[in-house]
Amino acid sequence: MKFRDGMWLMAEDKRVEYAEEVYSITEGKDGKTLKLLCPTMKINSRGDTLNRPTISVELEAVADGIISVQSTHWHGALDRPPHFELFPDGKPAVSGSIDKTSTGTTLTSGSVAASVSSQDHAFDIRFHSADGKNKLTSLQNRSVGFAYSPPTASPMQTADMRDYKHYMLTQTTLSPGEGVYGLGERFGAFNKVGQSVALWNADGGTSSEQAYKNVSFWLSNRGYGIFIDHPERVELEIGSERSCRVQTSVEGQRLQWYIIYGPTPKEVISRYTMLTGKPNKVPAWSFGLWLSTSFTTEYDEKTVSSFLEGMRDREIPVQVFHYDCFWMRGFHWCDFEFMSSHFPDPKGQIARLKESGLTHKVCVWINSYLGQASPVFEEAKEKGYLLKRKDGSVWQWDLWQAGMGIVDFTNPAACQWFKSCLKKLFDTGVDAIKTDFGERIPSKDIQWFDSSVDPARMHNYYAFIYNRLVFEALQEQYGKDEAVLFARAACAGTQRFPLQWGGDCESTFEAMAESLRGGLSLGLCGFSFWSVDIGGFEGYPDPKIYKRWVQFGLLCSHSRLHGSNSYRVPWLIDGDEKGPQSASAVLVKFTQLKCRLMPYLFS
Repeated sequence: MKFRDGMWLMAEDKRVEYAEEVYSITEGKDGKTLKLLCPTMKINSRGDTLNRPTISVELEAVADGIISVQSTHWHGALDRPPHFELFPDGKPAVSGSIDKTSTGTTLTSGSVAASVSSQDHAFDIRFHSADGKNKLTSLQNRSVGFAYSPPTASPMQTADMRDYKHYMLTQTTLSPGEGVYGLGERFGAFNKVGQSVALWNADGGTSSEQAYKNVSFWLSNRGYGIFIDHPERVELEIGSERSCRVQTSVEGQRLQWYIIYGPTPKEVISRYTMLTGKPNKVPAWSFGLWLSTSFTTEYDEKTVSSFLEGMRDREIPVQVFHYDCFWMRGFHWCDFEFMSSHFPDPKGQIARLKESGLTHKVCVWINSYLGQASPVFEEAKEKGYLLKRKDGSVWQWDLWQAGMGIVDFTNPAACQWFKSCLKKLFDTGVDAIKTDFGERIPSKDIQWFDSSVDPARMHNYYAFIYNRLVFEALQEQYGKDEAVLFARAACAGTQRFPLQWGGDCESTFEAMAESLRGGLSLGLCGFSFWSVDIGGFEGYPDPKIYKRWVQFGLLCSHSRLHGSNSYRVPWLIDGDEKGPQSASAVLVKFTQLKCRLMPYLFS
């Protein structure tokens, strides 16, 4: 979001106030915090302290190499959940110290430090390595502020805030040649400098600025990263409002972020995942080739067996076979019941597939939406397991599934009920779950079971609680290191529940490049395990595209053949052409290559 019209003017629909000086500094008794009182004008007389807003800026030593920065306008504002789970594996002890000199005050947190200038009427906070050798970024003039929209002319107007929106904003400096990377699975340019980015999960494919996995962390090539501790909508102007700054803004009265020092990218990401959680270990079998039915293709028990037999005949080992949506009846997703007309004996078939060695494991598709034709919709409605509107009715719409509702995972009883539905699948022989969707979570006119929850903050965060629940169910069934998902939506912290895949890409070279940029950007946010629809999802891949995508896909951490309305078995791509350049031969070669790489991938 842009707040200014060029260098000199504010945007017509906004009024911005900036911290103009550090008026006072209060040291925390623990020696780990600095609280800065920052008025929005330079104070030259007592009269200047009246009728004047202030912004509080608090610096805190959080862990070795990590400093928290929080700016607040009004401290009385509610801070409603959900909040990101920080230090899920335990918070380490921190060695924090405060040093005062004639030029300023410095807070040190292990290997990183923040120095506040003591120059008269200055607002100048610089972040650097503790030894002073590496300058990271800084907060300078017009870099910390708040904004009203529409603009106010007098504080009197804010007595009633119902017609106003209030934003907090921060601008950290960008150095010449500095690059910014990450921010989740983003499909545009890999270096985000010059982009406007909104962190708001959307089901938008891979060809636009929308993203399934918005992660509020970015990595600089100057040896640091920044994590924005807000699950709600976060907007960034990365050298796009001011070419020498990264602006971050959120709606509300406070903005909190963490600067994380490396200096290497590996060290930055390691510290970031210490803060938000490290990926769980995935089972060895998950690194093998996954084969899918595809989405809207026709398939039944016979189709599944014939595909797997064809792969065996061509010496292409399949570790996981995936049943996509139409293992269930149309309009009934999710009822967790195999369509009896197409799969009369799912438990028996799955057992036979495994016993014959055609596949070792089985995955099925689910989502957390319930179409109203599904018998479980009525059960969930009666028991209060579905998200509601403010008038008490179930929230429903006709996009995706007719009259669908959304399972409310803030209700503990709904969580246990959903796990019981999954348990039936596990008892049928299902080993892994594709947790699709989770992005289009409404944020207006709704009431969660946990009434303390802020709907705007739950929109992105829903992906975390949805995938956590299913991952926990798998762990409870199969053991700690035997759980694996195939998830689409994510936010910060969801890397703890692997794995994720890149969503709906087209069968083109351009979409392959989009997917590659998305996977690389997500990987820089601590997501170690990622996959893509080999051959592209939408469309019919040309043999050249399919074979190149096989090479790309088999060198990702996880590899799955999957499409929308066409199959992805190799003999249907080029008419079962023979020879070393055929689709089948290329798939054999790179599947074998990945098998040889297993000692490097898993130990």
